[in-house]
Amino acid sequence: METIDFKKIMIATDGSACSRLVAEKGIELARLSGGKVYAVYVVSTDYLAPINGDSFPMGVDPYWKSVHEAWKKQGHEAVNSVKSLGETKGINVEPVLLEGNPSEELIQYAEEEKMDIIIMGTLGKTGLNKLLLGSVAEKLVRHSKVPVMVVRDKCNL
Repeated sequence: METIDFKKIMIATDGSACSRLVAEKGIELARLSGGKVYAVYVVSTDYLAPINGDSFPMGVDPYWKSVHEAWKKQGHEAVNSVKSLGETKGINVEPVLLEGNPSEELIQYAEEEKMDIIIMGTLGKTGLNKLLLGSVAEKLVRHSKVPVMVVRDKCNL
């Protein structure tokens, strides 16, 4: 029987209460397997897509630039939260911030970096972010070549 090694564990986080529960599970898996955790947050740029087909460069509109900067800040907080949680458990966590379409970026990063597993939750943030992130888990399960563990927990958003 072949042993499954989880040396490179990717935790996809969005900074929500549910993603903290996911991080706890991923960090525990790393502790049990002696693996390293990569906490990955994707700053979605889907909102920059033009509605009418015209180009919509982010630099044109200061509002979108400020939204983008706020989401980057939120992303840094989310991955650093996972890093801090890992430190309390003696687990090495590398924070990673990406930009683009969340499901595409997560799949590409996991495959390029040869992750052993992706761990993510079923629930994300509420409001606009939930609309943007709601189908990410489904897309990863369907399209990722890297195994995906989806953690379903009850949590308060």
